[in-house]
Amino acid sequence: MAETSAADGNAIVLLDGGVGQELHRRSTIPAAPLWSVQVMMDEPHLVEAVHLDFIEAGARIITTNTYTATPHRLTREGVAEKFEALHGAALTAAAAARAKNGHAVRIAGCLPPLVGSYRADLTPPEDECLANYRKIVAVQADHVDLFLCETMLSAAEARAATVAAAESGRPVWTALSVDDADGTLLRSGEGVAAGARAAVDAGAEAVLINCSCPEAVSAAMPLLAGIGVPFGAYANGFVSIEAMRPGGTVEALEARDDLGPAAYADHAMDWVAAGASIVGGCCEIGPGHIAALGQRLVADGHELVAALPR
Repeated sequence: MAETSAADGNAIVLLDGGVGQELHRRSTIPAAPLWSVQVMMDEPHLVEAVHLDFIEAGARIITTNTYTATPHRLTREGVAEKFEALHGAALTAAAAARAKNGHAVRIAGCLPPLVGSYRADLTPPEDECLANYRKIVAVQADHVDLFLCETMLSAAEARAATVAAAESGRPVWTALSVDDADGTLLRSGEGVAAGARAAVDAGAEAVLINCSCPEAVSAAMPLLAGIGVPFGAYANGFVSIEAMRPGGTVEALEARDDLGPAAYADHAMDWVAAGASIVGGCCEIGPGHIAALGQRLVADGHELVAALPR
C-alpha cells in the first residue's frame, strides 16, 4: 500500500481511539478478563464495525484488536490454543473495515504488555518478553503496515517489543505509559527519557505516550521533543486505573465525565502545539472524540495523513 504523506510540517497522523472500550460499550455480553478478545470470539461483527466507525471519524491508522491476545493472557484464561485464530480474526476485521471505506488507512499490529496493563512489576524478564513478542510479530507481520508497541511500562519492555517488531522490517512506533501522578516517569518509575531512548535505540521510528491521563501526557511531551524522531500521544479517559488488576475486567474502571470530545481535543491540540505529529485516543476515547479532534486539526490548517514524511 502506498504511503500518504504531506510535503510540509502540518502533516498529522490521526490514530483511532480505544477499540476495546468501544467494543465493551456496544457488546451484549458481560465483561470478561480477556476484554475485547472475548467480544471478538462471541460477537465478531462488532470489531469490523468499530474499526469502520473510527475510519469514518477520520482515523488514518487503525490498530488490530489483539491487545489481550498475548500468549501469557490466553494461557492464564485456558485458551492458549486460540492464539493464531484470534490474531487471524482480528487482522481480517481490520482489513475488511479498511476495504469498505476506501480511505488511505494503514493497519498497525499491536504489541501490548504481555501480562497486564499498568503493573510494571509483573513484566516478565526481558528475554522472555522478546521471545513472546516475536511470536506475535510472526503471525501479524505479513498483514500489517507497521507495528505499534503500546502501553509499554518500562524501558526493558519497550526495548524487547521494539526489537521484535523491527526484525519484521515494518516501521515501528513505540508508545510508553506514564505515571498518572507524574508524567515524567514511566509506570516502572524510570524516567520517560530513558524509555524513549531505549525504544529509539532498538529501532523505533516514532515514540508516543499512551494509556495515561491527558494531564500526565502533557507533562511528558517536552521530554520527547528532543529525541530525534517524530513523537505523539493518545491518552485514556479513566478516572483512575488503580482498581484494575491482571485478570480483572474493565467494569472495575470508571470513565471521566469531564472529557467529552471537545475537551479531549483541547488536550490533543496542546500536544500538537508542543510538536506532536501523531495523535489519537486510547481507552474511553471513542469515534466522536476522534471526529472532533480531526475537525479541529483540519480547521487549524493541518493535513491528516496515514504516514509522516521521511
